[in-house]
Amino acid sequence: MADSLFIVMVGAPGAGKGTQADLISARLGLPKIASGDLFRDNLQRQTELGQLAKAYMDRGELVPDGVTVRMVAERLSRPDCTQGAVLDGFPRNIAQAQALEAILQERGEAVRLVPYIRVSEAELLDRLSGRWMCRAAQHAYHERHNPPKVPGVCDLDGSPLYQRDDDRPETVRRRIQVYLEQTAPLLDYYRQRGLLVEINGEQPIEKVYSEIVGYLAGYRHDLSEVAGRTRADA
Repeated sequence: MADSLFIVMVGAPGAGKGTQADLISARLGLPKIASGDLFRDNLQRQTELGQLAKAYMDRGELVPDGVTVRMVAERLSRPDCTQGAVLDGFPRNIAQAQALEAILQERGEAVRLVPYIRVSEAELLDRLSGRWMCRAAQHAYHERHNPPKVPGVCDLDGSPLYQRDDDRPETVRRRIQVYLEQTAPLLDYYRQRGLLVEINGEQPIEKVYSEIVGYLAGYRHDLSEVAGRTRADA
């Protein structure tokens, strides 16, 4: 539909794209479609696609793009996506981007904007490797941004804090490197189509959000007031 608005959020682990996707989804009244949520939903409901994905995962293999694409296509076919959606974690590569383009073209629609939340490797490493969790209830802390009152102890329940394997510095470095290698071609793909906008992700959350809204104002008249405040604050 001419007025539909499909947005693809791009950013490395720790860049904050999930947070921004939530904010934009709520502001526009559009569903947020996160690839991780789709996998969990299909696995929990034991759908045909969920069982197919599980078969690959049980063998220790990567789930093929085709399975992921089918999950996304099914989700986009639901009535709440008539006016658009905010995609988070999909597409991850050019093949998936081309598949998304084909899905939307069949509906006479297209991706309108691709906000890329850019954060330096050093900042990403600091954000991700500084995270600690409490053992009792998984309350989250950060060495620099949200430290506990007593080192190594949860403020809320007194349980000891620990660091997940995924948050250890050596693991984080590998995650960032894999992301950069896989995503660089995707950034070029959307940049060449004039859809990519780069946002400094090292600003406060509110500033990142307002910049994205500023770009979206050209597609939604109801955002013009917010965009005006954004430009005034610049």
